[in-house]
Parts: sequence; C-alpha cells; structure tokens
Amino acid sequence: MHLNGSIALISGGLGDIGKAIGRELASHGADVAIGDVLDTAQASSYLNELLALGVRAIYTQVDVSSPEAVSAWYVDVETKLGIPNLIIPNAAVVSLVRIRDLTPEQWQREMRINLDGAFFMAQTGGKRLVDTGTSGRIVFIGSWVGSTPQDHIPAYCVTKAGLSMLTKVLALDLAPHNILVNEVAPGNVDAGLSARIFEQNPSWRQVSMDRVPIKILTQADEVAFQVAHLCDPRNRQMTGSTLLMDGGLSMMSGPNPA
Repeated sequence: MHLNGSIALISGGLGDIGKAIGRELASHGADVAIGDVLDTAQASSYLNELLALGVRAIYTQVDVSSPEAVSAWYVDVETKLGIPNLIIPNAAVVSLVRIRDLTPEQWQREMRINLDGAFFMAQTGGKRLVDTGTSGRIVFIGSWVGSTPQDHIPAYCVTKAGLSMLTKVLALDLAPHNILVNEVAPGNVDAGLSARIFEQNPSWRQVSMDRVPIKILTQADEVAFQVAHLCDPRNRQMTGSTLLMDGGLSMMSGPNPA
C-alpha cells in the first residue's frame, strides 16, 4: 500500500487508537495532522515518532464539538500541509452510567463530541474535497455497540448508532465525487476508552474477553490496520459500509455483564 502524497487528518489523535492510526498511515507514506484537546506539549514525543518515519506531521489543539474550531483547524492544516484527503473522525468520550441516571450534561457532552464532532469534521472535509475536485476517504471510528445496546453506556451506544447512519448518508452524497465514506466498528478494545474502564473496574477486562467468541480483545493497531485498508487507493468500491471487527461479540445475545 502506498499513501505517499496523502494527508491524513485524525481527531482524538493523542489517544491510543488515534496514535495507532497515525503511525499506520504514516508508515505507508501519508503526512499526518493530529488534533486533540490536550496541550501542545503533550504531542511533542509522538510527533517526533511520526517525523522519524519520514513524513510531515503537525499537531493542533482543537475541540471538535465546535464547528468554528474545526473550520479553523482545516485552514491551519491546509496552510501547512495541504488539503486533507484521508479524514478520520476518531474523538470520543463515554459516561459509565445507566440511562435513568444519565444527566443532561453527560448526554449533551457525548452527543457534541462523538456525533456532532464527527459530523463537523466530515462535512467540512467533504466540502473542501468536492470544491477542489480532490478524491478522498472518510473513515469514522464507530463501535459494535452502535447496533448492540449496552445498558451501562447508553449515550455512547446512541452516538455510535447515529455515526453508522451518518456514514451511509454522507457516502451517498459524496459518491459521485470519488470520496468513499466508511466506518470501522471495533468490539472491546484493550486500549483507549475501554482500557480506562478496565482500569477502574479490573475484573471487567477478563469478563469482557470471556464474552468474545474468539477470546481475544481488539488491539489499537488492529483498528489502525483496518482504517488503512479503507484508505488504500486500491479500495475503489467499498463505501457506506461498516467494517465490523468485534471477534464475533455482536453475535452474542444480551447486554455486556459489566
């Protein structure tokens, strides 16, 4: 796979999955623009890691829940690197609370970051690609819970379900412009948000692994591999699709025991 000349834009880029995606795309020659809410100083070592792969890499502190901030991020990236043609909306948060106890603030925060932020990022990038006649790939980071309800993370489930439909409607709109839109939906990932949940509740890790038919938790680099697959220029037909990589977890009935 060769992504030389491509520019990847990744939100939530300093999280475990975001970093893995950046490394994977950079290893195939793509320049990488990382966005996250963390202070710029926290990105320096990771940027050096990407630069050592022989690509260009920059970091922008950005809140994707703000459409103005997303627009400004695109301007900054285009000025420094060029037009992003690999767009990866990855930023997400989760609240461990049942729906009867979910506060309006928790609900709104997850909607703003997980769904609104992904929409702002994809819409802004899609428009720019269409306006410049540039082909591209948009790959959302969804989840198996977008189609399988879990009562301990209700708002997260709803945002990921919305992301799946956003994938389809955006894919339909952008298809005539050679812009393919897909979603990678991991199962229980032993990194990122899930890893923090496992840290808070150590017994959940083994319980979660035992529920997966293949008895293996998904790793961040496996998610990154599938993102790169969907960004491969040789992938010319797949659009509006969800690539489910959950080890068979969604075939099991009932909510997560956690």
